[in-house]
Amino acid sequence: MKLNKVAVVSKVGSKESEAAAKDVAKKFLAKKSKVFTIAPVEVEGAKKMESLEELKKETLDLIVSLGGDGTTLRVFRNMINETPILTINVGGNRGILAEITIDEIDNAIESIQKGKFFLDKRTRVVASCGGKEFPPALNEIYVCRTNLTKTAEIEIKFQNDTVKQKMDGVIIATPSGSTGHSFSLGGPILHESLDVLIITPVAPVYRLESIVVPDEKIEIISSHDCSIVMDAQVVKSAGFGEPIIIKKYKKPAVFIRLKKRGLRQMSKLGF
Repeated sequence: MKLNKVAVVSKVGSKESEAAAKDVAKKFLAKKSKVFTIAPVEVEGAKKMESLEELKKETLDLIVSLGGDGTTLRVFRNMINETPILTINVGGNRGILAEITIDEIDNAIESIQKGKFFLDKRTRVVASCGGKEFPPALNEIYVCRTNLTKTAEIEIKFQNDTVKQKMDGVIIATPSGSTGHSFSLGGPILHESLDVLIITPVAPVYRLESIVVPDEKIEIISSHDCSIVMDAQVVKSAGFGEPIIIKKYKKPAVFIRLKKRGLRQMSKLGF
């Protein structure tokens, strides 16, 4: 794989991750790659960008993410194409989405250059409301009531079926996000390669099980003002009665993988 243009992204506010990002950037510069860093990381010979938004203008061969799962989610949210990402756990918690540790970076670069890797493509999900499409999410989109003193009546429409019930909210999760909040609420664990979505009601008045559906349009309407939360990082608002459309994003998230594994996220969780 040619590594002509490589971006290196660190965890926000982590000195450990920023230091690692500088070292990784220098390694790619030594390989004659054109390297982009994100402020405040600055390396001689690399081009510093002020934000991830600026990377959208570049056609990159690889992005290296250094941090925890939050950093990985932030990178994918800002990528509108299928640029592959090598995820490195630096300063993160469990690093469920990470492929390697920083100690393995030299071997990883060599393997990638020799073509000894495979691409792991994951479904992303995107919400739109009022004619505006929001940033895509890798794990989940959570629609929840804004007013915590009143339980909203939420209508969920999929194909020709409609469920209308009082509940706190609803989670639309991808297979990647199936081991997260959806799972903690009783949702199923799915293999990450599946092309489906999971609808998981949150605290319904009458019990509603999670349901796995094809990656088609899901429409949610709340009787109260609500928040639309992408990967627990970005929050948008929707007014009462305003339809929220959630569907599969047009481009998948793409991970660089160096080793074949089974259920990657399950093994990280101790199963």
